[in-house]
Amino acid sequence: MTKYGIIGYPLTHSFSRQYFNNKIEKDGIEAAVYENYPLLTIDEFPWLLKANPELKGLSVTIPYKESVLQFVNILSDEVKKIGAANCIRIKENHLTAFNTDIIGFEKSFVKLLQPIHKKALVLGTGGSSKAVQYVLRKLHIDYLVVSRNANNENGIIQYKEITAPVMDEYKIIINCTPVGMSPNEHTCPDIPYELLTANHYLFDLVYKPQKTLFLQKGENKNSVTCNGFEMLVLQAEENWRIWNEE
Repeated sequence: MTKYGIIGYPLTHSFSRQYFNNKIEKDGIEAAVYENYPLLTIDEFPWLLKANPELKGLSVTIPYKESVLQFVNILSDEVKKIGAANCIRIKENHLTAFNTDIIGFEKSFVKLLQPIHKKALVLGTGGSSKAVQYVLRKLHIDYLVVSRNANNENGIIQYKEITAPVMDEYKIIINCTPVGMSPNEHTCPDIPYELLTANHYLFDLVYKPQKTLFLQKGENKNSVTCNGFEMLVLQAEENWRIWNEE
């Protein structure tokens, strides 16, 4: 039995198990299964590997995209640069880390990008945020990272620093936090939504609910909006390709 799975905690929000098991069934792949592996701490990871020697590939989600790297043998070039992974290939007892969030985000994000969208606010500092920042640098889009805790040396500002001039200058706003994710649909990042315009582009990495309060507030101001579902599917397909390439 070949095994695939996802590590994170909690995994109640994850769509991966149903997605990949449907794929396995649809493609007629025999003796394969995709499981959820909720880990209370990343220290449980070596035990997971030992208990499941059939594992061939793992997805990695919140909160382990960075801390899992201590257990990995090989890092892809992208992972070396950003320090976060969402995909691990297990082959001949070697673990290789990849970041397919990069591919998923870029392909989904650029579709709605307009010439006026030159600067971005990136909400959050976790592993997904690092993938987004990588893509923005690649696209030559200047950005500020926003967090509850400021770090001016690293270019991180607090939410309270998002003033009218900042909102006017930074037309792209990307939510890389879990704020607004089911079952907390009635929450949203603390930004001045009253300053949104039709020239703003709001991208939410959250995919459940389909339309977060963050995106709803953008739509109310006629902003361009996009959720994270297509990004999720794109990175999942890239994970599958990586796990199964010869």
